[in-house]
Amino acid sequence: MCGIVGVVSNAPVNQLLYDALLLLQHRGQDAAGIVTLLERKFFMHKAKGMVRDVFRTRNMRALPGSVGLGQVRYPTAGNAYSEEEAQPFYVNAPFGIVLVHNGNLTNAHALRSELFSTDHRHTNTESDSEVLLNVLAHELERASRGVPLNPAEVFAAVKNMHKRLRGSYAVVSLIAGHGLLAFRDPYGIRPLCMGRSADGTVMVASESVALEGSGHVFERNIAPGEAVFIDLQGNVHSMQCAEAPTLNPCIFEFVYLARPDSVLDGISVYQARLNLGETLAKRVVSTVPPNQIDVIIPIPESSRPSATQLAHLLGVPYREGFVKNRYVGRTFIMPGQGVRKKSVRQKLNVIASEFKGRNVLLVDDSIVRGTTSREIVQMARDAGARKVYLASAAPPVRYPNVYGIDMPTKDELVAHDRTVEQIRELIGCDALIYQDVDAMKRAIGSLNPKLDGFDASCFDGVYVTGDIDTEAISRMNGNRPRIEETEEDSSRLALPNHSE
Repeated sequence: MCGIVGVVSNAPVNQLLYDALLLLQHRGQDAAGIVTLLERKFFMHKAKGMVRDVFRTRNMRALPGSVGLGQVRYPTAGNAYSEEEAQPFYVNAPFGIVLVHNGNLTNAHALRSELFSTDHRHTNTESDSEVLLNVLAHELERASRGVPLNPAEVFAAVKNMHKRLRGSYAVVSLIAGHGLLAFRDPYGIRPLCMGRSADGTVMVASESVALEGSGHVFERNIAPGEAVFIDLQGNVHSMQCAEAPTLNPCIFEFVYLARPDSVLDGISVYQARLNLGETLAKRVVSTVPPNQIDVIIPIPESSRPSATQLAHLLGVPYREGFVKNRYVGRTFIMPGQGVRKKSVRQKLNVIASEFKGRNVLLVDDSIVRGTTSREIVQMARDAGARKVYLASAAPPVRYPNVYGIDMPTKDELVAHDRTVEQIRELIGCDALIYQDVDAMKRAIGSLNPKLDGFDASCFDGVYVTGDIDTEAISRMNGNRPRIEETEEDSSRLALPNHSE
């Protein structure tokens, strides 16, 4: 999961890229990077950390130019603490190309071997994004051999890329001296949209909130399989480059990943979460009579819309019972000390008066490992709750995600190979209510009938690219990010500004 942005303008873009990355910070906190283009020279700064920490005044001054791109990274493959794997990535031939990527290539291992033995290109990291960049460079070289690089040659290269790549990819790339290229995988798994400002600046970004929050008017989504090339004069060229594209966005974007004020593929994320609360209400009523619930409390932050709608439909008071600490820093290891894992209690604090003597229904957007849920349920009991019920606005997460979300292996998923009752016992709540898979798809899909479906693989085990089996999942798990326990916390409860 990452956030990407690209801009073509007549004015300096460094501040604009910085502002857009702040608006996409919820999509990645591990690393951030910006590249700008002035004439035919790239200027780059990237490092581990949050946007506000990576970019200082001196860094911004060193990013001249009216064309650029940027990324915030949440690692899903490779080495999570390697500065080298922060994006953007760069290759010098042909032309000079930089690239940022949101998603995950499911055939990166085979492509890496192919690049070395057939294309004679070298990759130096474990990142699938570097593989993607080198495939793009190779195909651009083939398409442009002996002729000037025009949009037709760029689109021919993307067509050939679609034939080679598998998995999910939303990509923004700069080609030195030519322009900005953006494209999306043939299933549209990861989001990408574009817009313009009053002065003619063109921006592409992962979410509409990055456009609107930086003074751009949303124009349209980039279609699955489509490539958009924006030349240095701001002229936009586009072409469908996939043979049989379908629109199957990742449903977890609507459940949790995206900001509620974004609209993805014609669907308001906020309305999607309200709809999930509505369908969840039917499940709650069949498990716990509303007269046995005194109060409904969301677990911050993306569960709030669902919890609000649930409370309204059940006629039960909605209350805020948890306050999120946004300034939980990293854990420092001093001589003679061991690793101290950060507790959920450092990230959330309870408002005890909302729990004491009450039967409380907690609402979360989803339950993945279950360890956080167990601790939160215990916090509610410690605050004096008589009974603690837990409802999830999403169905049980039973399968790994291979398309760009750092979802644990199946053995780490609390719902894998367990019944709801077994999960309830592990979490320690008095009742556990999950969303239904089909109801979730209907609730969100009804907001845009033009969708062909969703990638809901972490819930239903159906992988839309059709190339995923047990062996492939095992191989990709071996390339999941290696994160030291001393690293800064990037868990869901530590995400900043997620729902505001």
